[in-house]
Amino acid sequence: MDDGSAGDGCSAPPGCVLQKSVALEGDGACIAQARHLAADFLTQAAAGHGVVFSARVLDLTQLVVSELVTNARKYAPGPVLLELRIAGGVVEVVVWDSEPVLPAARPADAGRVGQHGLEIVAAIAQSVEAVREAVGKRITARVTLTDTPDETAARPLP
Repeated sequence: MDDGSAGDGCSAPPGCVLQKSVALEGDGACIAQARHLAADFLTQAAAGHGVVFSARVLDLTQLVVSELVTNARKYAPGPVLLELRIAGGVVEVVVWDSEPVLPAARPADAGRVGQHGLEIVAAIAQSVEAVREAVGKRITARVTLTDTPDETAARPLP
């Protein structure tokens, strides 16, 4: 696990980037591991760098991590790379997998069981973007660290 901080003496965002990256095996335990890593990352950012966030932001970040890692595990063979970053008042959840097909939100369907992960992420994240890479794809979701009502409204996928 890589735990990096851009700039020595960085006490808290803005102007500071805190990050952690980890390669997860593609097994069933990686989803729970990813959720725990997200919680530990935010807790360490608060304790060591004065990053302020609510319990709700912690829960939302863990939910985004869980949904994105679940999708990567379900639809792509091989390992999953998870990167967590705090910069500019948001926590960025970046998930890379080996499947080059970009995800698309499906139309609402009350009868559909499952396959709502991307819809959930889009509803709670400040923004979501999917980018095809030389190998696979990278999904980035940004969750704001503050809890103002305007920032919690559902947002459509780009």
